[in-house]
Amino acid sequence: MLLRNALESSDISVTSAGLDARVGESMEPNALSVLEKKGRAAQGFKARQITPAIVNESDLILVMEKEHVNGVLNIAPHARGKVFLLGKWQSEREIKDPYRQGKAAFVHAHALIEDAVCSWAQRLGR
Repeated sequence: MLLRNALESSDISVTSAGLDARVGESMEPNALSVLEKKGRAAQGFKARQITPAIVNESDLILVMEKEHVNGVLNIAPHARGKVFLLGKWQSEREIKDPYRQGKAAFVHAHALIEDAVCSWAQRLGR
């Protein structure tokens, strides 16, 4: 959502899918709370699972952890070369999933995601 907002003035389409997504569920309450506190709305968000079709349709796939790179490549080995860490431009920084870790972990993850998104948006929006 943050990357989609950062690139809204471009013709770049941004979607979201997860490796272990709880398909059809709304955003995790702590994540939603952090976004709302930052003045961002996430109504209508529904989790979906990444599939080979989603990988095939995508030009770029951004993940938070190195383990996620491997997860995407297990689904679609031909995706090598278009799967990168969201924190690539921050010295290949991994952003640990804050799921089930409490609100402070979500606040920290949001700050790291926001920083990484800014770097990607600058490069992609050119």
